[in-house]
Amino acid sequence: MLKGMENIGSIPELQRKIGWTFFLLFVYRIGIHVPTPGIDGQALAAFFTQAKGTLLGMFDMFAGGGLRRLSVFSLGIMPYISASIIIELLAMVVPALEKLKKEGEAGHRKIVAYTRYGTILLSVIQSFGIAVGLESMQGPAGEMVVMFPGWGFRLLTVITLTSGTAFIMWIGEQITERGIGNGISLIIFAGIVARMPAAIINSIRLIKTGEMSLFVMLAIIIMMMAVFAFIVFVEMGQRRIPIQYAKRVVGRKMYGGQSTHLPLKVNTAGVIPPIFASSIIMFPATIANFIDIPIMKKISALFVPSTITYNVIYVALIFVFCYFYTAVTFKPDDVADNLKKYGGYVPGIRPGKKTAEYLDRILTRLTFWGAVYVSLVCVLPMIFISKFNVPFYFGGTALLIVVGVGIDTIQQIQSHLIVRNYDGLIKKGGRGRS
Repeated sequence: MLKGMENIGSIPELQRKIGWTFFLLFVYRIGIHVPTPGIDGQALAAFFTQAKGTLLGMFDMFAGGGLRRLSVFSLGIMPYISASIIIELLAMVVPALEKLKKEGEAGHRKIVAYTRYGTILLSVIQSFGIAVGLESMQGPAGEMVVMFPGWGFRLLTVITLTSGTAFIMWIGEQITERGIGNGISLIIFAGIVARMPAAIINSIRLIKTGEMSLFVMLAIIIMMMAVFAFIVFVEMGQRRIPIQYAKRVVGRKMYGGQSTHLPLKVNTAGVIPPIFASSIIMFPATIANFIDIPIMKKISALFVPSTITYNVIYVALIFVFCYFYTAVTFKPDDVADNLKKYGGYVPGIRPGKKTAEYLDRILTRLTFWGAVYVSLVCVLPMIFISKFNVPFYFGGTALLIVVGVGIDTIQQIQSHLIVRNYDGLIKKGGRGRS
């Protein structure tokens, strides 16, 4: 998988892309430490210490630690992800949006614009809910988290947090366009990885104070390594569909007659399903955490990550988004039409509709096992770890995102290397003919 990575240093363009990516991620990490005005940071930190092991801990993980500090980036990238989900769902039922998706680059730009507007709207709603909730929050000694409550604080918080989310959205788009790609995923990846050193230091402290035994820590490390290896094994797994191209005579030359394969990944959706599922669960549950109403508190308690209710809904949403995102990214009808257009066919299967049905049947089975794999990785380690009161960033969801995004990033870099080498060969061939 790492083959050819040693050539990065000899390609200036790729170096610039990687450098630009690191610079933007560095800017993002600086913003995490910029607090929202009007907050007592110590009282808020004490509140989060009390709320350890709840949904707020997982939301803070996806926000890169910004929620604990209530930084300008507290909402993280989740409003953008939620808006993307809503737009994709609407595109399946609203003819106008479906038509836009088929209009090429112009339609894509309009959908991106609608996603941005949706992100701002969701950010305003979430930040207002957080501002109202913060006004009723107190630290362990009874000190108020908000120093000057009122509409002034609410408006300032809405403007600050919404602007922060818009800036993160811009950073993600710049990484995708000018960097090495996967901008949104890399932002979440950076937030999780940045907290790993603190998690390791905290675990060592727990062992020294006797709050965690060395045996438990070793068991967790072994489990992490096993999950890591399992993720890499499945993510690299493929179902290869044999493709045969018919021979064609054009003029005096014969083309085709080649055999190749169509690779279908076991987990076609990648890390998107757990991210989407988490964002859907977090949206109502996080608002419930900040509203001091008994029924809202009961709703929030149902969504603690160690509860059966949370895990059942989480697994169900993972299955839904595995199938949904796979259907969005891979269309069997289009693949079958392209194969038929260029003279390709699956041996033993008639081209056209029969090929599309065959691919859809295989993809449905693969997606089921991919959803089972993602659910096991995300839920079982979390249940195990919650029994020993270990932070979320050692959980399966974090490992899946870190490993999955890492593999995708390496593949992106390798694709840049392949394109560069291919362009170089073409140029050499052109000079040789001249």
